[in-house]
Formats: sequence, C-alpha cells, structure tokens
Amino acid sequence: MKITWLGHSGFRIEIGDQVLLVDPWLSGNPLFPEEHRAEAIKGATHILVSHGHGDHSGSALDIAAELNIPIVGIYDLMNWWQTTQGVQTVGFNKGGTVALGNVNVTLVNAVHSSSLDGEGGPIYTGSEAGFMIEHDDRTIYFSGDTDVTADMEIFNDLHKPEIGLLAAGGYFTMDMKRAAYAARKFFDFKTIIPCHYRTFPILEQSAEELVQGLPPGINVIEPEVMQPIAL
Repeated sequence: MKITWLGHSGFRIEIGDQVLLVDPWLSGNPLFPEEHRAEAIKGATHILVSHGHGDHSGSALDIAAELNIPIVGIYDLMNWWQTTQGVQTVGFNKGGTVALGNVNVTLVNAVHSSSLDGEGGPIYTGSEAGFMIEHDDRTIYFSGDTDVTADMEIFNDLHKPEIGLLAAGGYFTMDMKRAAYAARKFFDFKTIIPCHYRTFPILEQSAEELVQGLPPGINVIEPEVMQPIAL
C-alpha cells in the first residue's frame, strides 16, 4: 500500500487493484506543484469526494473527464454531477459499502457542511462524509472534514482502521488537540497522517500537538507533497 499526499486533504492511495484519488484539489492548491499533475493522477481508477467544497472537489470533474473514470461519493452530489456534467459516478449514502475492484469503500458520518459556490449563493451538495477504505483486512479511515464525534467509537468497532488520515488543521475542522483526543479515545491506530493543515496561515502548521497528545506506539507521519508513504 502506498499513500501519497497531494496537499491539503488530497491523497493518492494505491491499495489492492485500485489507485484512488481522494478529495483531489490540484489546480489552485497552494501546496500542490502543477508540474506533478500527470504523475499524481497516473493510473487512477476512481476519485473519492467527501463533500462539495471546492478545496476537496475542485479537480474531480476535470480528472474524471480526462481519465474517463468514476467519481465516488454521497448520492445527491454524484447524481447531480452525472446529470449535469456527464461524468460517471457511483453514488451511495452513509452506512453503505461499494466494491471498487477488490477494495471496499464505506461511507461514514462526518460533521461539517457541504456546498458549492453558485451565482445566487451556495448550492447544497448533499451531506459531508468520511471513508473507510478496506482491502485484505487492512483499513484506512479518511475522516473528511469533521469535528470529533461519538460516532467514531462505532467506526472503530465496525471497521478497526489501522491508518487514520485525519483532518486536523483547526478552524474548519478539528485541530491537532482534538484529533489527538479522537485518536486516543475512540481508535486503535498504528499510523496517523494529518491533513487539511499547512495550506493557509489560518490553519495549523505543525502536527506537534497531535504527536504530544497520543500514547506511545502510534506513528505520526507528517506527509510531504508527492512523497509516497509505503505502509
């Protein structure tokens, strides 16, 4: 398994027979070098989008059209995109699981908001969500944009994720302190990779408080853009 940070909350995940692009925001992302775009999307099989905000969905339509691959996410947004944009989608809802090749993806709850900018104001794009990504008894939890929720205890009971990709930049999501609380109270992670940080000055710039808030034995990896992490 390889996980490559694309900056902000975007990841390229090579798992099983799939190459998943999760919340790809490439064009306009201050952390993503445009010259690496072809490398970042090469061989992608599906695009996972956690919610409608442009810093998560911004490049999904362009990549889907270019590579002729489906976008996977909450039913409302997927149905709208398929109808209005002509892209392939896989729309489902929280608690549902879809098989992408030999990888199972479950949509789980998140607490945030979800919209796109429209001429008359925000356009509702269905509910925000996170993902459980599972192959061969190994599971990644991608939190999406969320605060700490008691649901996380249920997520761990049902899915037992060993890897947490946690939005932890604060202001719009849980911060490093709250992410550490969630990890130690509800999960049994072996590895945590923080995201949704460092992109803008308003967000946290370091994961040190996350590291200090965790018990020994959990490996926190501060990712570097386009540097694959083998797990």
